[in-house]
Amino acid sequence: MKSKLILENGQVFEGRAFGHIATCVGEVVFNTGMTGYQEILTDPSYYGQMVTMTYPLIGNYGINLEDNESQTAKVRGFIVRERCDDSSNFRAEIELDKYLKQQNIIGIDGIDTRSLTKILRNSGTMKGIITAEELSSEDIQKYFEIFDNTYAVYEVSVKEKEILPPLISDMDPKDIVSISVMDFGVKRNILTNLRKRGCQITLYPADTKAETLLSDNSDLVFLTNGPGDPEDLTEIVNEVKKIIGKKPVAGICLGHQLIALAMGGSTEKLKFGHRGCNHPVKDIRKNKVYITSQNHGYHVSKLPEDFEITHISLNDESVEGMKHKTLPVFSVQFHPEASPGPVESSYLFDEFIELAKIKL
Repeated sequence: MKSKLILENGQVFEGRAFGHIATCVGEVVFNTGMTGYQEILTDPSYYGQMVTMTYPLIGNYGINLEDNESQTAKVRGFIVRERCDDSSNFRAEIELDKYLKQQNIIGIDGIDTRSLTKILRNSGTMKGIITAEELSSEDIQKYFEIFDNTYAVYEVSVKEKEILPPLISDMDPKDIVSISVMDFGVKRNILTNLRKRGCQITLYPADTKAETLLSDNSDLVFLTNGPGDPEDLTEIVNEVKKIIGKKPVAGICLGHQLIALAMGGSTEKLKFGHRGCNHPVKDIRKNKVYITSQNHGYHVSKLPEDFEITHISLNDESVEGMKHKTLPVFSVQFHPEASPGPVESSYLFDEFIELAKIKL
C-alpha cells in the first residue's frame, strides 16, 4: 500500500506502508546503528518518536521477544529504506511486519533514508506524519498541532512499585546492594546489569515522592533513561533535589539531565540528537576512549556548581558524564548497558555499585 511521510517543513517522501496501517504523527529522528532495531523499537526513550534507520536493510534477522527492552513497542512510527520479509536467524520468532501489526505501530519503507537523514541533520529533528490517506493541508496542520510529548515519562513509567531480586543465587543477604529506581522509562538491560551484580531493585513510578524513596532505606537512588524534555519535569526535579545529599544518587541519560537541573545546571535540545551505537566518548579520569550506545535529544549545557566532567563526547564535546566533587552523585549521558551496541562501558555499573556503598 502506498503511503507518505510528510515533514513539518513541507517535504514529502513517498513509500510503502507496513505494520499497522494508520495515520500517525510524531517527532522524526534518526538512528545510525547497523543492528538492534528491535531494542530500538522497544526502548521507552523513543516514546512519541518516529525512528529512521540509516542502515538500509531492516528486518533481516527478524524479532525475538527475549531481546525486547520493554514489554511493548514504544516508537510512534518506523522508517526504513528496505524491509526484509524473510528473516534468517535461529532466534527469530516473528517477522518485523507482523510484529508491528501486533503492536499497532505503522512503518514506511521504500524511501530515501539518506536524504531524510541529511534533512534532519541540516534542519534539526521535526514533526512528521506517516499516512496512507490523502490529507488536506488543514488535516496535516491539525495533526501537527495535536502532537504533544510533554507527559511521555508518565506514560512509560511503571504504575506500581515492583521488587526485582538479584540474579545471583544463594547470595548472603548482607552482600546484597539495595537500589531504589525512579523509572522514567527504564530499559530492561539496565536492571539486568544491576541485578547480575547482586543488586535488589525496587522500581518506583516516576511521580514517587522523595519521602517514599528515602523511607525505603536503600543503598542508592537510581534515575533512569526516559523520553522527552527534562525541563518539562519540574515536579520530578524538585523531588530529586530532596534526595541528593541524603542518599547516593546515580543516573543514566534523562536521569543524568535531571540531576543537572536539580543541582542548578541547565539543559538544552540538540539539533538532531545522539542516537546510535557508534559514538566515541572519552573517560577523562582513565584517559581512555569507549565506543558507546546513545539515545538522547537533550544534553547538559551548563554544568552544576561543585560538579566536574568525567566523560566527554568526541563528536561534539558535549558533557557525557559528571560527578559531584564531595557528594556521592554520579551520572552519564550515554547507555553503558548497550542493547543495542558495544558493552565496553559496562564497567560503569560497578562504579554505581561502589557509589552505593558510601554512607551519608
